[in-house]
Amino acid sequence: MEKLTYEYLKGISNLSPIACAILSVQKKPDGRCGEIRFFAINDVFKRNYYDLFAENEAGDKPGFDDFEKTIEGMLYTAHLPKEPNFEDICFRCAWGGEFINTYVDTTKMYGFWTQDIMYPIVGESDRPDIRYCSFNYTLNKEMDTGKFATVSPDIASFVIKACLELRGDNDFETSMQKVCGDIREFSDGYACSILTIDKDFRTFNVICGDVRNHELDIKKVFSEFPYEIVESWEYVLAETNIIIIKDANDMNFIETKAPEWVKTLRDYNVESLCLVPFIHRKEILGYLYITNFDVEHFSRVKDTLELVTFFLTAEVANHLFLERLEYLSNVDMLTGVYNRNCMNINVDELSLKLEFNPKPFSVAFCDLNGLKTVNDNGGHDTGDKLLVYAAEVLKEVFTDDKIFRAGGDEFTIISFSPKFEFEEKIKLLREKACDPEWLYFAIGYYHDEDTGNLRLAMRYADEEMYKDKDKFYKKYPDKRR
Repeated sequence: MEKLTYEYLKGISNLSPIACAILSVQKKPDGRCGEIRFFAINDVFKRNYYDLFAENEAGDKPGFDDFEKTIEGMLYTAHLPKEPNFEDICFRCAWGGEFINTYVDTTKMYGFWTQDIMYPIVGESDRPDIRYCSFNYTLNKEMDTGKFATVSPDIASFVIKACLELRGDNDFETSMQKVCGDIREFSDGYACSILTIDKDFRTFNVICGDVRNHELDIKKVFSEFPYEIVESWEYVLAETNIIIIKDANDMNFIETKAPEWVKTLRDYNVESLCLVPFIHRKEILGYLYITNFDVEHFSRVKDTLELVTFFLTAEVANHLFLERLEYLSNVDMLTGVYNRNCMNINVDELSLKLEFNPKPFSVAFCDLNGLKTVNDNGGHDTGDKLLVYAAEVLKEVFTDDKIFRAGGDEFTIISFSPKFEFEEKIKLLREKACDPEWLYFAIGYYHDEDTGNLRLAMRYADEEMYKDKDKFYKKYPDKRR
């Protein structure tokens, strides 16, 4: 057996045409991974490392020729953050004899896609607790599809199946639910869910979830999570492309970074976890979240998730884009209720449906009294605040109905609530909006029991609203526009 001297291992590193470091990997008495050091490096690795880190050295910047001496023998964490996933593959390679080839998106951390090629080095070491592996890597500014596609047949088969499901005829939520369930089964996890986040509004949304034997409602579980916990994931992911918890040691490490999150994991008896971000244009759009997966097949699960998440990200990004377009085209940006364009489309569709299938409905027109006076006295900013407040009151009252901003100071409500319920809502609205110096609605409504003529009902409601407005200005003539 070859004696693994420094000279021998240095020669191996110099045979590589790409960046190469021979790593010494310690095995602790309890069988876990210990220290990982750069034992020998080639010139390509030295140049890359020098360009990345030499300028940050304390004191004078070391020369390139001397820099090699400061790297060899150094712990890998001297400049790089501690990375449990990296330590795991080093340990499996050096001590488990595994050949490892991974290609991952590290653009968020380093600005590159990274291919890591690792193989064990067999030989006689001076220390029984040390073994060696060769760590080689390449960097790409853009994704190299050829490298990305080099996976085992079972992983390729699963990813192709997921892609076909995502490109099928089902709607977005149905397709994502199916893929979510397939991922849970593939990883043999207890639960799998897909979430999106909105950093502007500091909210997150569980798109879908799948739990073994349907033992719990995953959306209900996440409803108890404050946004701050989801926000902490990005901090933990700042120095890695995937969070994987395999055992108590990994859990303890993550706890140092996100203690509140780990507390929830312990509360729900989570012992293993995969968290993969959906990164689009260097921004996190959401996450794939898997708990209590099969850690015995950690490498297979990790490689699969990294690949399938690439395609899930594209679907999520497209969905959010279309959702945003729909929002912008249908929602009034000032008040947050539906806009006139949306009302016109809804009225057209509902009129046709009610014509062929009449059923009871109600319509209300609510027009702000005295908005011009508010604008004249307080300026248009004050008037905008009144409009926003008016919309909030309407949303509080008509919780299950559609609310439209039909014009500058006019709102329309279309409701399928029972007549008595709708009239109770109108009564409540009058109580909430009766301040002549601020919020006071002129209200007109009409209930149609069986004709199905929506446009006629809207005309009647509009006429009643103007009658109510006349009463207001007779009582408060100084408010008349």
